[in-house]
Amino acid sequence: MSMKGKRVLVTGATDGIGLQSAIRLAEMGASLHIAGRNPEKLARASALVAEAAGGAPPATYLADLSTMEGVRSLADAVKTNCTSLDVLLNNAGAIFPKRQVTADGLEATFALDHLSYFLLTHLLLDTLKAAPGRARVVNVASAAHRGAKLDFDDLQSERGYSAWRAYQRAKLCNLYFTYELAGRVDPAQIKVNCLHPGFVASNFGGGAGGLFGWVLGAAKRLAAIDPAKGAETPVYLCSSPELEDVSGRYFDKCKAVPSSEQSYDVEARKHLWAVSERLTGIMP
Repeated sequence: MSMKGKRVLVTGATDGIGLQSAIRLAEMGASLHIAGRNPEKLARASALVAEAAGGAPPATYLADLSTMEGVRSLADAVKTNCTSLDVLLNNAGAIFPKRQVTADGLEATFALDHLSYFLLTHLLLDTLKAAPGRARVVNVASAAHRGAKLDFDDLQSERGYSAWRAYQRAKLCNLYFTYELAGRVDPAQIKVNCLHPGFVASNFGGGAGGLFGWVLGAAKRLAAIDPAKGAETPVYLCSSPELEDVSGRYFDKCKAVPSSEQSYDVEARKHLWAVSERLTGIMP
């Protein structure tokens, strides 16, 4: 599959499946735009992507996507660099062992894992629509969404915080966002899909300490797959001609599969959309 001439933005591209996806897409001929929040890791990722591209360096963006200002700055920079975008791979995310609050006063998991996807995509919609062919929005979700249910009276986990529950809810938000966006955009212009990459042996959750960190590390050693393997499904969604007419679907191992029953709650996804508009400042 060739991606020659395609402009692709990958967030969270300095580690794990984000980095491996960027490398693979560069090997396929895509023009890469990569974002990360650590300057040293971003420089290393740039060198690896450039090597995969045969020497052509990617456009790089230093951005903290846990803040709405960081998301807006990234969108502005991307729009300055390119008049059109063929693929947006929303990949940046984290899990926080203890409840953290961002500069915007938002719980960090919800802000980074959901609201950054929501706001960045919104800000780049015109750039995606300007692509010569059908643009693609690909959201990295997770099978962790299964069993989750949103509490709209406590989206910020103020009544009690569990790292795993906050992550599950954020990943359910990814499903709601994907399905709602797919129904709002013109399918002749933009296709929107999401995916479970697998349980990947990356630096995800690497800063977690205590019992949570120990359990996560042990699980990775026993059951996790290589990041290059985890990148297969996001790369497939970004590039495969088989998906030219596919939108609003959830993928696992490069195949469309049903997501949880809860994820098909149309009222909940519309409610989340309205709440997200207010929290990101899109709507007053």
